[in-house]
Amino acid sequence: MYTKVNARCISMIGVLVALEIVLSRFTIHTWNLKIGFSFVPVVVAAIFYGPLAAGLVGAIGDILSAVLFPVGAFFPGFTFSAFLTGIVFGVLLKKKQNLPNILLAVAIVQLFISQGMNTFFISILYGSPFWALFATRMYQTLVMSVTQVISIVLISKKLIPVLRKYEDIR
Repeated sequence: MYTKVNARCISMIGVLVALEIVLSRFTIHTWNLKIGFSFVPVVVAAIFYGPLAAGLVGAIGDILSAVLFPVGAFFPGFTFSAFLTGIVFGVLLKKKQNLPNILLAVAIVQLFISQGMNTFFISILYGSPFWALFATRMYQTLVMSVTQVISIVLISKKLIPVLRKYEDIR
């Protein structure tokens, strides 16, 4: 469970944070929807380094993205959501990336963190009614759930074995 923290680990986490920032630039944004692939580096960090590293990749990536490329007002709640997303992926995907774990991780992230917490944060930030936002964000939750499940299955089957050849992490 414990991942040895060394220079390679720290540098890889830095690369994953940078990748998260780059991928967040290719996200489709509307006033209440956000669809993209910035979760991929968080998932890779979760699988290789565990919950804390994945949470840090998400949180640091969120803060740096907000500073470097702001898309609206900065709100610490979204950073907390990004951290929790990494924790959930890390807890459920670090040891085993089977379909039930992937489905459970995506369900928790999408239903509780994205649909629940982030909708609440948007309602606070913009003064919009929570339930009206909740209903309009259901489409995003559905699209991102399918996107994340397919992406994580592909990552765990195709990308992770290739990366493990170059990484001395078990």
